[in-house]
Amino acid sequence: MVADLVHATDESLRAQARRLAARLVIDRSRSGRPVRSGTARPRLVPAGQGGDLDVDASMEGIVTARGERRPADLDELTARDWGRQDVAVCLLVDASGSMSGERLAVAATVAAACALRAPAQHAVLAFAGDVRPLRALHSGDAAATVVDRVLALRGHGVTRLADALRAASAELAGARAQRRVVVLLSDCRHTDEDPVAVARTVPELVVLAPRDDAEQAHAFASASGARCAELAGADSAPHLLRELLG
Repeated sequence: MVADLVHATDESLRAQARRLAARLVIDRSRSGRPVRSGTARPRLVPAGQGGDLDVDASMEGIVTARGERRPADLDELTARDWGRQDVAVCLLVDASGSMSGERLAVAATVAAACALRAPAQHAVLAFAGDVRPLRALHSGDAAATVVDRVLALRGHGVTRLADALRAASAELAGARAQRRVVVLLSDCRHTDEDPVAVARTVPELVVLAPRDDAEQAHAFASASGARCAELAGADSAPHLLRELLG
């Protein structure tokens, strides 16, 4: 109901609804068990950061230094240590259909959950006939500001999913994290170029589809090698995102 009131014609009511909606969405995105800190796993890091020397990964630097008759510099060597793998997330919100009520609330809640999962490295893009940035990857925009932008979306136009996936990959290219995930919130009904070939170039793609309209999303995920899950509603979004991102 509050999500619907975000687009009320009365200016005062609309402003109050947007303030209330942002608070409710962020509160709901924190509900349930806390985000897991992640399991320790081996990762490659510059040798200057510590860890155990990985000879195989450092071989090129070792050979180069030996050929030049000098000790290898630390920045030429690679070490292996154990730690949580950082993640950068780009959320793609399909704004081509009916973005109101429950679907609007779901999109806003997923955006808030992404902000909590990767606060320093997450982006939010909305797409239909074009791609609109709602939050750049390294911007300082607060979660409440981004939620408000999502709640202001109005569904319209065609669905250029391939272009949206390209834009998400380009956004994540500047990420500092080793793991880069595109989270696609859509029923995956594209209206122009077949997006499967582009989707296969995305390092990690997660599709969140509305439970009452998920058939096309499952087919797209299967063809592109993505993971797909169905969203029952806004309340299920934070838990489901935590499970998919780990």
